[in-house]
Amino acid sequence: MASEPSSKQAILFIDGQNLFYAAKEAFGYTYPNYDPKKLAERICQQKGWQLAETRFYTGVPDPQDSAFWHHFWTAKLAQMGRLGVTTFSRPLRYRNETVQLPGGKTHTHLVGQEKGVDIRMALDMVRLAHEGVYDVCVVVSQDQDMTEAVEEIKRIAREKHRWIRVASAFPASPTFKNRWGINKTDWIKIDRSMYDACLDARDYRPKTTSPA
Repeated sequence: MASEPSSKQAILFIDGQNLFYAAKEAFGYTYPNYDPKKLAERICQQKGWQLAETRFYTGVPDPQDSAFWHHFWTAKLAQMGRLGVTTFSRPLRYRNETVQLPGGKTHTHLVGQEKGVDIRMALDMVRLAHEGVYDVCVVVSQDQDMTEAVEEIKRIAREKHRWIRVASAFPASPTFKNRWGINKTDWIKIDRSMYDACLDARDYRPKTTSPA
């Protein structure tokens, strides 16, 4: 069995949309107001790990579909890059979704879906485990589709006789029904005080347009 290193290098893999919707339900925030770098630093400080890198993944709407959110994410991602965060983004793909309204009527609207973002994050998690870059992989997400990547990382650790810990971090509050981290990981619960200590002082929402 591989021995646990005294100093542990950690990489944070943040699913931007997953974090936003979890924080929205847990804390009531209406837009992605977190600072990924601060959050990564806070988690590592709490656990006694050395932060090696912060990586951020998100889908971004096309300006023709939502000029408001395209502007928001373009500006926020640019600032992350200036702070040394590694970012990955893909255009959102849209499909029609029909919902049933009271009285029997229906309403059809466009719904944006991320394509390839979670796959890219999982591939990076596995690739960097192969390269021996980290001792701790922290996934800021509750997406159970990441379980296969977690199992692969643990297999790599066994084959290379390395100590690797995989954790999932997520917002937690009495109002948030999803209280489960990713299977086969250690869970790190982000409470309201921890989240609020990691807010982004900048507001990237444009003043001239409204969200779609």
